[in-house]
Amino acid sequence: MINFDEFMQDFLEECRQHLAAVETDLLAIELGGAEIDEGLVDRVLHALHSVAVGAGSLEMMPIRELAHGAAHMVALIRSRTITPSGERISVLLHAIDALGLLLENPEGSNQAGVTALVAQLARLCADEGASAESGRHQIRRPRPAAGQLRALLVEDDFSSRLVLHTFLSRYGQCDFATNGRAAVAAFRTAMESGHSYDLICMDIMMPEMDGREAVRQIRDMEEAAGTVSTYGAKIVMTTAVDGIKEVSRCFRELCDAYLVKPIDLSKLLCQMKSYQLVS
Repeated sequence: MINFDEFMQDFLEECRQHLAAVETDLLAIELGGAEIDEGLVDRVLHALHSVAVGAGSLEMMPIRELAHGAAHMVALIRSRTITPSGERISVLLHAIDALGLLLENPEGSNQAGVTALVAQLARLCADEGASAESGRHQIRRPRPAAGQLRALLVEDDFSSRLVLHTFLSRYGQCDFATNGRAAVAAFRTAMESGHSYDLICMDIMMPEMDGREAVRQIRDMEEAAGTVSTYGAKIVMTTAVDGIKEVSRCFRELCDAYLVKPIDLSKLLCQMKSYQLVS
């Protein structure tokens, strides 16, 4: 079984390491101005996304809320929807400092301060609507209407696939793949047809191509099409793996959540509702 105390300590230490590197990277991004170093910005985005998803999984909501707001701004910089102005970088650095304090004392969070910072981040992202006129990347796509969810289930175990397929089919169309390679091909076909998936349930350990590599390739396809990860398909990793490290690594691949097998369908439904995929 997963030792959640160990997972918590491992996660917090990894977050501290992420944030230590992020401050230096943000200052370098500011110095670069309009010349976006995509590798540098990607590193910051991956770090903040990892903190946000891990915090959400551990129900550390102030950390999740602030890290998600910061990741959203970095994603907009990455897509060249907004510029890394001095004011934006300053607020991001302030958010990083606040996250560091929250990690040191998760129980002593100043919710009012977190809320104010999140609002400030949102305000500085407010000109993202100009992207359509400027020819920059389009990052948003509509969430599914009732009964029109498009889901991709990637699972090599027949019984797990049957249970999840039956459940997801209640909410719309559910396709399945039995390995990561087939999942990448299905995702590419869906994108090219203009009917991208809203939700992907991805097993980690599979033949031919594992789930982590499949997620990397799917996120690369989304980015190439102009959709950054914060507005792409919602990816829930499913795993029977006991290793804490394997679960933690999934956060770095820009997944959105994980569930441990056997899957608790009520938890999956809660995830779907939190992403506004179903009502």
